[in-house]
Amino acid sequence: MTRKERYTFVLDYFRKNVGIVSTELMFGSAFQLLCATLLSAQCTDKRINAITPALFVRFPDAKTMATANEEEVFDYVKSVSYPNAKAKHLIEMARMLMNDFGGEVPSEPNELMKLPGVGRKTANVVQAVWFGKPTLAVDTHVYRVSRRLGLVPQSADTPRKVEDYLMKNIPLEEVSSAHHWILLHGRYICKSAKPACKECVFDAICPKLFEKSKLV
Repeated sequence: MTRKERYTFVLDYFRKNVGIVSTELMFGSAFQLLCATLLSAQCTDKRINAITPALFVRFPDAKTMATANEEEVFDYVKSVSYPNAKAKHLIEMARMLMNDFGGEVPSEPNELMKLPGVGRKTANVVQAVWFGKPTLAVDTHVYRVSRRLGLVPQSADTPRKVEDYLMKNIPLEEVSSAHHWILLHGRYICKSAKPACKECVFDAICPKLFEKSKLV
């Protein structure tokens, strides 16, 4: 199976059996999506969804978050990974939004990545989910599954290289959905430590079955 055929097989399955999907994070505005995505770094969406409802009641927008102190925000996010740094980033991000963007979340990637705590992955999520742009965020799940399934070569050994390779091989109109297809497959099936291979619909074409496979 060539890599092109592999893309066809994988995308056809997701297209027919999963359809349009989006993030599992809960949010009510672009600002709240930005906050939730920032918080989700190295943390599960389930944990983020458990703490953001109270956080967003207290700080529903950039204006209110910009007036907060770190101790107060920390109290809401203390159960996530790196809570001190994330509490600081949330406040600094909100203040920059107020000072430089009129309290609105910008849609351009370069402007998004100027915000404290916002890297390329977070910027891509916000662009895709809120602004409907064809961007593909590469988190640990997308990175792992893309390499395991042979969607990218071994030389694609950074998130940016994986992103660039996927973008060249996925139809533009399906990029945002494909991000979530691959992510969810990694979250629930192709897990890092204990992949559920017996439940995987791609097990028969998995490169692990082929000795010295050139796809991985």
